[in-house]
Amino acid sequence: MDFERAASLQPSPLVDPFGRTVDYLRVSVTDRCDFRCVYCMSENMTFLPKQDLLTLEELDRLCGAFIARGVRKLRLTGGEPLVRRGIMTLIESLSRHLRSGALEELTITTNGSQLPKYARELADYGLKRINVSLDTLDADKFRAITRWGELDKVLAGIDAAQSAGLKVKINAVALKGVNEDEFGSLIAWAHGRGMDLTLIEVMPLGEIGEGRIDQYLPLSMARARIAERHTLEDIDYRTGGPARYVRVKETGGRLGFITPMTHNFCESCNRVRLTCTGTLYMCLGQEDAADLRTPLRASEGNDLLNAAIDEAISRKPKGHDFVIDRRTKRPAVSRHMSVTGG
Repeated sequence: MDFERAASLQPSPLVDPFGRTVDYLRVSVTDRCDFRCVYCMSENMTFLPKQDLLTLEELDRLCGAFIARGVRKLRLTGGEPLVRRGIMTLIESLSRHLRSGALEELTITTNGSQLPKYARELADYGLKRINVSLDTLDADKFRAITRWGELDKVLAGIDAAQSAGLKVKINAVALKGVNEDEFGSLIAWAHGRGMDLTLIEVMPLGEIGEGRIDQYLPLSMARARIAERHTLEDIDYRTGGPARYVRVKETGGRLGFITPMTHNFCESCNRVRLTCTGTLYMCLGQEDAADLRTPLRASEGNDLLNAAIDEAISRKPKGHDFVIDRRTKRPAVSRHMSVTGG
């Protein structure tokens, strides 16, 4: 086969209708979690029947299809990804794409509870950095936010991750009246351990049994309060996600802001999200989705799958419709955060 013909048979990169190249895939490997965070889930969740989930082999094949189409960054999320049975076999298999150079980065977002068990393996399989969700350093407050979580286990997980050589970034959801007085101490703690800290606005996904109006704190207000005691210098730093970063002069560390409500990050969106059932969401803040499980299972080849992926990317919207409705208090999107992993 001549070179031109071979090149013409290579799957094309994924470009949406607005000219944005999709090179970042977030994969929710499970909707289950060992926490019940008040901004993410109701306390008594009904999870997907296990038979509805893609097998780990199917998830591996789907990820491979996206990597062949130019995805360079792959993040595993949940729920809590590390509670999925056999998850390390998937991570081990996906690590082949790191070794081949097809994948720039394989990483994970976790609540940290399972890191004492898995941190060393994650590093051995080529992960360089991970995100850990942690909203407070107060043990009682941590239990109230997570309902089921234990702070000391998460802190032990962070210790294990850093001991294994993993770079850790802390994600904290800004919660009005809950942790807004802790931002200074979170900055000092995270930066003192060489970790970036990113603050995130509450997002209106899923019924959680509580009103998000009562939780929502605009990060413009949080930043203004932080700036009363810290010098914040804007920097041109990106990790491939939506955070905008500043450097805190007093600590030398980086502080990120993810602001889906007060300033969306849609214009540069390079991401799509795949669920553990094979549903592809082209936008976190929209209900529109594509079924990839059917074409995946319909053929051993990827022609049908690639066609379904192309059709889905052609529907990627310009932006999301996030709004916290003060009249009905209903979520903007009915699915829970744990379905698509944020």
